Amino acid sequence: MSTDSTVPVRDELFGPSRRAVTIGIVLLVSLVGFESLGVGTAMPAIVADLGSMSSYAWPFVAFTAATVVGTVLGGRWCDARGPRAVLLGAPALFGVGLLVAGTAGTLAQLLVGRVLQGVGAGAQGVGVYVLIALVYSAGARPAVFGLVSSAWVLPSLVGPPVSGIVTERFSWHWVFLGLLPLVLLAVLLVLPAVRGMGRPEAAAPPRAGAVLAALAAAAGVAGLSWAGQHTTIAGGAVAVVALVVLVPALGRLVPTGTARARRGIAAVIACRALISGSFFTVTAFLPLIMNVIHGWSLSAAGLPLIVGSLGWSAAAAWQGRHPDLPRPRLLRLGFAGVALGSAGMLAVVPAWGVAWLALPLWGIAGLGMGLGFSSLSYLLLQESAATDVGYHSSAAQLADQLSQALLVGAGGALLAVLTSPSVALAALLAVLTALALAGVAAAGRTTT
Repeated sequence: MSTDSTVPVRDELFGPSRRAVTIGIVLLVSLVGFESLGVGTAMPAIVADLGSMSSYAWPFVAFTAATVVGTVLGGRWCDARGPRAVLLGAPALFGVGLLVAGTAGTLAQLLVGRVLQGVGAGAQGVGVYVLIALVYSAGARPAVFGLVSSAWVLPSLVGPPVSGIVTERFSWHWVFLGLLPLVLLAVLLVLPAVRGMGRPEAAAPPRAGAVLAALAAAAGVAGLSWAGQHTTIAGGAVAVVALVVLVPALGRLVPTGTARARRGIAAVIACRALISGSFFTVTAFLPLIMNVIHGWSLSAAGLPLIVGSLGWSAAAAWQGRHPDLPRPRLLRLGFAGVALGSAGMLAVVPAWGVAWLALPLWGIAGLGMGLGFSSLSYLLLQESAATDVGYHSSAAQLADQLSQALLVGAGGALLAVLTSPSVALAALLAVLTALALAGVAAAGRTTT
């Protein structure tokens, strides 16, 4: 059960009884973040070594689709039987995936490793949310989620360069294998907190069709991810089929009313889709804007992303020190920051645009993300009954994954259809700004 709310927040996070599990949670999240970002840097060397350059996208698609399955199954297990098995088994599965991928000599073995990593990462993410709900008081959760945000930000800063150095000086195999000791350490750190956790007193009733829906959603996400990297007639056909499969599956995997942001948990899940889709889609295309349109070097083109990451970390840490502020208000400010950053990029994306504005603009968007994402994590637990934390956590992570897959794919399609990259990206930015503004309107609906 959660700690007494009268305990000072710092003691609740880093006191003798909580220090290990807090560090373990941060390490678990950081490992998944590093692997997700670091593998992208090493992937050209990986597929070249395996002689499968034409299959470049498949390791990413395999990981993304498997994450969907792990997310759904992890949430179902946590609600029915508690988080202990998930928090011990999911990192172990992730570690086995690292071992399989790190020793791969063929594309097939690499894909098996990526699937195992994806299932483990998805289930582990849900388990972390359930553990936070059980271990920390409501007053300490903003600070915990601030730490979780920082655990994603650090890999975005160091993951790509470290992965590049390891690949160039040693071997891409160590991008996977080098993380294995840290996985073991993370499990040992959270073990004392989960050892005594059994089945919840009031287990959630089974949700019919959840496994089949998870597999269908994974197929849909895989199709959308593949179509986003193959902007051809065939890619368009695959995207249509993927949506036909995905939409009915989502009806079983997210709370009723999510599509219309019904007040309460449905609005929380809808806002996760809006803020993740808006922010991360711009992040995906920012290096392209800076490199192709403005001629910045690849290393310099990543600077706006670093500024955005630092803004995210700073805002997440700040909100953690102010647990009494209304989270819907902070969420509204967060969406406004993301909307301002996205809209401001319209002055950057033309060839005649002011390139350096990307730095402060994406810093503002990062501040917004730090406020908004952390607030949504807090609201998710606040609006969830004890028997639904796993289900709602998995729905939130699905919202992240699906919105990004859909919007990044749409951006790729615009680039393929429109002859001018500036025009295509300006159209995309206009859509993303509108989504962030919709989040401003929906923020007040996230509490009952």
